[in-house]
Parts: sequence; structure tokens; C-alpha cells
Amino acid sequence: MVSVLILTKNEAIDIVGCLKSIDWCDDIQVLDSGSADKTTEIAITAGARVVYNEFKSFGQQRNFALDQMNFKYDWILFLDADERVTPAFYEAIQNEIKLNDESVAGYYCCWKMMLENVWLKRCDNFPKWQFRLMRKGRARFTDFGHGQKEAEVNGVLGYIKEPYLHFGFSKGWTHWLDRHNRYASLEAADRLEKSPPFNNIFSTHGSVRNPALKARLSKMPGWPLMRFLQAYLLNLGILEGRPGFNYCVNMAYYEFLIKIKMREIQFARKNKR
Repeated sequence: MVSVLILTKNEAIDIVGCLKSIDWCDDIQVLDSGSADKTTEIAITAGARVVYNEFKSFGQQRNFALDQMNFKYDWILFLDADERVTPAFYEAIQNEIKLNDESVAGYYCCWKMMLENVWLKRCDNFPKWQFRLMRKGRARFTDFGHGQKEAEVNGVLGYIKEPYLHFGFSKGWTHWLDRHNRYASLEAADRLEKSPPFNNIFSTHGSVRNPALKARLSKMPGWPLMRFLQAYLLNLGILEGRPGFNYCVNMAYYEFLIKIKMREIQFARKNKR
């Protein structure tokens, strides 16, 4: 009833757990962008179909899959290798698919951010929403910041409130910091160039509201410190122990990187005039 697409590159550490969590699926497809480890071998052994495409962006990669990969079912679930589908999340998907009508094009889904076996519910501002479950042929993706968001949606979008699991630190802090240094460059450019309309700040939908807030808050003096205080103190992230503190510190640092890269872009533009 549901096909699964996983984007990969050097995900041998995580792909086993991801595949194990979707052993109910008989149409697992992996879009790899040049793994040098055993990612593709593990996926093929588990019965997944593996296709290669050079990575340019997350939005482009997902659209390539929609255009070039033959999915068995009408519903496609998009996963990353460091994510896990829980039985409750799978049941929620099944229930929504059975009850919806043809007007529904897909669903926003949310995750539990896990660090050292602690759910960072407060630190990570749960719930955060991403477009992850799509009725085939009813939407596309567009790049947004370091990731992607829905585009060309033909129909309405619902919400699956039961979360899946996200192990974003499975490869360690060094890997996380290296990756987010790259992400900061993309976020900086988008927050300067693709600032959503001001009215979006008042939207009841987090997927609409949060990008508009980030684009404006990141321009405020002291925003990285404010980001730390909001998550750690106001949201009571302090109750999530050492993992919560480490996460809040590093998310504040990530926002600091975005700010200085926004400044670099603006400085470079000014010097070209």
C-alpha cells in the first residue's frame, strides 16, 4: 500500500536500522548519490532497488525519484537513512490512507529528535513538520534552505501527528558540525533571497510559519543567544539533561554560522557595486 524512498550517500552506519524499521514494505527504493561504503550492498541484500543519481540538492533528488523511479504504490513515504518508522507511525499512516478521499495530496509528518536515547521534545521545539507522505503524481519538491519543501501541490495536505524517530547524531558530533557548516551556507542564501511574506508569521501551520519567522529572527542582533535561551530555558530543554544542553548550544552555534554567512553574502554584494 505504501512505497518507501530513501536518499543515501555513505549511510552504512544507519541504513540497517532504517531498513529494519520498514520490513513491512515490499517496495523499498534507494536513490544513492555515490556511496563509497557498503550502503548500496546492504540495501540490495535487504531487497531494496537501488538507483544512482548525482546529488545536486534535496529537492532535485526527490523530483528525480518521482520522474525516473517506478513506484509500485500510489503512496510514497520519503525517509532519510537516519530515520526509523515506529509501529505506531506506520499504523497512523495506514489509518489516514484508508480514511482519506481523493482531495488529499499528502501529509506533513513530524519526528522525535533522539540524542543518547533521549527524546529532545522541548529542545527541538516538537512538533516540526515536513512533507513526507505523498500521493503519487500530486506534488513536487522545491529547494528551501539546506532541505526541501512541497511545491505544485494538487490537493489538500493533512497532518500525521504520530511521530517517527530521527537519529540525527548517529555519526557523532564531528559529522553533524561538518554537515551543518555546509547547511549554513544554503540557509544564509535562502533567508536573504527567499524571505517568505510577513503574513506567514501568523499562519497556524508550522510549515508555513517557521520559515517566515527564521528569515526575520536571524537578522536580529543576538539571535543565536536568543535561540539558546528560548529552547533551553523557555521551552524547558534544561529538563532533558546533558543531551539537551549540548543540542541547544550547537543549534545556537548553527544559527551563529548562518548569521555570519548572511553577513558575508551581503558584504560581497556590496563590494561588487
